[in-house]
Amino acid sequence: MLGIVGKKVGMTSVYAEDGKNIPCTVIQAEPNVVTQLRTADVDGYAAIQLAYDEVSEKSVNNSEKGHFAKAKTAPKRKLVEFRDWDGEQNVGDEVTVEMFEEGEFVDVVGTSKGKGFQGVVKRHGFAGVGDATHGQHNRLRAPGSIGACSTPARVFKGMRMAGRMGGKRVKMINLQIVKVLADKNVILVKGAVPGTKGSYVIIEK
Repeated sequence: MLGIVGKKVGMTSVYAEDGKNIPCTVIQAEPNVVTQLRTADVDGYAAIQLAYDEVSEKSVNNSEKGHFAKAKTAPKRKLVEFRDWDGEQNVGDEVTVEMFEEGEFVDVVGTSKGKGFQGVVKRHGFAGVGDATHGQHNRLRAPGSIGACSTPARVFKGMRMAGRMGGKRVKMINLQIVKVLADKNVILVKGAVPGTKGSYVIIEK
């Protein structure tokens, strides 16, 4: 398995041959540089490490500078490993969007938007009471009962309640690639991808 690291630019839409309007997520993926090859003999597993998004040298420490110098590339902000790669790449090589084909299905990993502290209706889809009559004062979005009586006399772990929502790693599987613009290092993926504009996303084959 091999993939590429990019940034979510936003959303657009394209027209298919049958005239349907397809909503797409625009992902900017500049060439990723291979900075390390992990092997089962040395590291205990086989993987390829890719670096993305160039930064100034003052943004990295000395050990990181040496790591990027081995790959003969400028310091990068994002490092991602892909396991079970095909073994065709070497340190210093570049991985581009040309590895993908239009119509291909991929998995996209990103960090979802943080929503802060939310109630059960927004966080878990609770319906609430649904009726404000018969003494139901201000209970339309309340969670309701959360436990039993003296047995078990506690709230079970995993109870769906109000709390922090979003800001978690999310993988969207089987998203179709609509277009690959190799000259602009851009991929158009059908559907929504988690994360805010400018956030990092990982596209896995």
